[in-house]
Amino acid sequence: MRRATFAEGNAGVDAVTDALLTASRLLVALSARSIAAVEDSITLPQFRLLVVLHTRGPLKHAVLAEHLGVTPSTTSRMVDRLVGVDMVRRDASPNSRREIMVELTDGGQQVVRQVTARRRKEIAKIVAKMPEDTRRGMVDALNAFAEAGGEPPVGTSLDAIWS
Repeated sequence: MRRATFAEGNAGVDAVTDALLTASRLLVALSARSIAAVEDSITLPQFRLLVVLHTRGPLKHAVLAEHLGVTPSTTSRMVDRLVGVDMVRRDASPNSRREIMVELTDGGQQVVRQVTARRRKEIAKIVAKMPEDTRRGMVDALNAFAEAGGEPPVGTSLDAIWS
């Protein structure tokens, strides 16, 4: 199947959406392989929870559910599983005993660091195969995409510690 290009006047949004969908399949596969190579007892959604905590710090349970785009009950099940394997911990909020805070343990931080390093290495291999002129516009475009989706850039907040 031939790929549509932006130059073909594919309304711009459709061409970019199709290209990102294709790229996301590759990125999800890389992510899944990176997680499996480091920690085979967690799922991709559970790893996403770890990454959210890694980039944003400890969060109230309800706020974590919002960031993940899932229901609080789904978040509770994921947190239960990750508490069981010592990757996150739950504590009462210092501001209100009724609020539950979720934060990474040292083990959770280590998993995020290892998976991210492995994934970065695999992505770098692919990017290195691309022509330099093609890579030029990707940084701005992908940063704009991540920003529009509310994803903090690598190198901000707690991420800077692990880079």
